[in-house]
Amino acid sequence: MNAPLQSLSIEPITAPLKGKVVLPGSKSVTNRVLLLAGLARGTSRLTGALKSDDTLYMAQALRQMGVSVEQPDATSFIVRSTGALQAPDAPLFLGNAGTAVRFLTAASALVRGTVVVGGDANMARRPIAPLVAALQRLGIDATAPSGCPPVTIHGTGLLDGGEVEIDASLSSQYVSALLMMAGCSRRPVRISLSGPHIGAQGYIGLTIAAMKAFGASVASTDDTSWTVAPGGYTATDFRIEPDASAATYLWAAQALSGGDIDIGFPIADFTQPDAAAWRVIRSFPHMPAVIDGSQMQDAIPTLAVMAMFNATPVRFVGIANLRVKECDRTHALATQMQRINPGYAREEGDDLLVFPDPDPSATAKNVRIETYDDHRIAMSFALAALKIPGLSILNPGCVAKTFPAYWDTLRALGVRIHPGD
Repeated sequence: MNAPLQSLSIEPITAPLKGKVVLPGSKSVTNRVLLLAGLARGTSRLTGALKSDDTLYMAQALRQMGVSVEQPDATSFIVRSTGALQAPDAPLFLGNAGTAVRFLTAASALVRGTVVVGGDANMARRPIAPLVAALQRLGIDATAPSGCPPVTIHGTGLLDGGEVEIDASLSSQYVSALLMMAGCSRRPVRISLSGPHIGAQGYIGLTIAAMKAFGASVASTDDTSWTVAPGGYTATDFRIEPDASAATYLWAAQALSGGDIDIGFPIADFTQPDAAAWRVIRSFPHMPAVIDGSQMQDAIPTLAVMAMFNATPVRFVGIANLRVKECDRTHALATQMQRINPGYAREEGDDLLVFPDPDPSATAKNVRIETYDDHRIAMSFALAALKIPGLSILNPGCVAKTFPAYWDTLRALGVRIHPGD
């Protein structure tokens, strides 16, 4: 087996990038429908799916819990389930897959027996206490002594229903996890926010749409509370849309190069929140002076790197949640920009300020970008390398988390990429 590449060097482009690319399926949708298919009695066929580290961790965990998950081709899963999850023989290891850890933490309450949900060293630093506290308020025996994974759940195989408030300011995934679990309750479950703030509200809509596709009934009178009716899920065939977060890198590459890149999917058809980044990207090089990233968090690394080449400075606000992603993305972005040019960026509280350089070709040479094992840091700084000579990306294999073909996709568009030293 070949050793993983330590770095990749990227040559600045000399011509507009043009071509047609195939985007991976949405990670967010794939991991939602994998779980829902696992909770549904019967056979579900999921097409257009993402096959990446995060989704393969979810698929393997479901197998450990007695669900049959087959992979007939590169973009499909066939899921067969009795509609009930079984206690696994060993802890569930989910790497640094936040969706998988949070969704399975809640779903494990439906298991009769003990489930331990954990991941790698990075996941052991990502907060999950608000979700655990909400499960406890529903009468579920769940503990996470450090406030982060691993989480131990002693399930009874039943969820009686009830009402629960949750603090979702750190992540909307907490709410999505409770919603999907609630579909299997014996009585209605009402979930409400304990405060007005929620990370990426749009992902709640994504969850509810997926639940309804699998037969669930979810009612809501506003954006702060939801009632899920009992009844469980029904197996179904589901087509997964392309990943909007992945699309942002291609939209940005097109804008930065003045090119023409066909992603093969109409922008108006995306239902994922990060698709909102398109409106900002198309304004380049006159991006807004203030960009609120609260509802398109995974697109912020893309937009921040683009801002290095904007006509005027940009302040990113509403991004406090970026500090508890795969890494502290705000600090990572600022630090790596400053290594290229000390004047490029600074942090102010939880805001990120980016100051363009009128002559990016005159910035520091031979900078090796630290990616912090974070796929979005790697993919976004590859965009900077399209304009700035001498940049290389460390640990390029981390893109396998959500976009395994990223480097090949850039090469197919004409970007020259070489193994680093």
